[in-house]
Amino acid sequence: MSRAALETPRLLIRPFMPGDLADAHRILCAAFGEPERIADAAAPAERKAWLEWSALSQAWLPRLHQPPYGDRAVVLKASGVLVGVAGLVPCLDRFDQIAALRDGRAAASGCATPECGLFWAIDPAQQRNGYAGEAARALIDCAFNALSLRRIIATTEDANAASQAVMRRLGMTIERNPQPEPPWLQIVGVLTNPAAAR
Repeated sequence: MSRAALETPRLLIRPFMPGDLADAHRILCAAFGEPERIADAAAPAERKAWLEWSALSQAWLPRLHQPPYGDRAVVLKASGVLVGVAGLVPCLDRFDQIAALRDGRAAASGCATPECGLFWAIDPAQQRNGYAGEAARALIDCAFNALSLRRIIATTEDANAASQAVMRRLGMTIERNPQPEPPWLQIVGVLTNPAAAR
């Protein structure tokens, strides 16, 4: 994945630009259950640093021959309106508590293991239009075809039925962490590259 935008029939998934700050901040505050931060005077400065880092990572990670991790803007092609955030993110957690992620080992090791995660957050006013799945599908296609990743995951909470529905539409297998800890590792969607099964 390069600085070039990924394109779908309705969307561009592109690196962030400075003008994306207000919309990205509002979308991520809603996604993370922090609506009070939308009006917090200090929050946009913090989000600005994140947005600049996100844009710079899209430029520098390829130059350093590193995975193209990072968040990108999800923009409607027809209007240029920013409707979401999506990307490939590094995940490090006790994923082998979940049998499907043990890679053939019988028992969990208790160690953290790395995975490549798929992230999406869509503006609440734009949800139920299929944008999350469309953006995620473009990222999956890039991850499997251009980057040759063996698998990709997505995580969410037990109560987030909408994200689980997107995972199912993407063909992910929904796995539940059988352990209560860590509390944020509840649901993991797993999708294996079809080329890896051959």
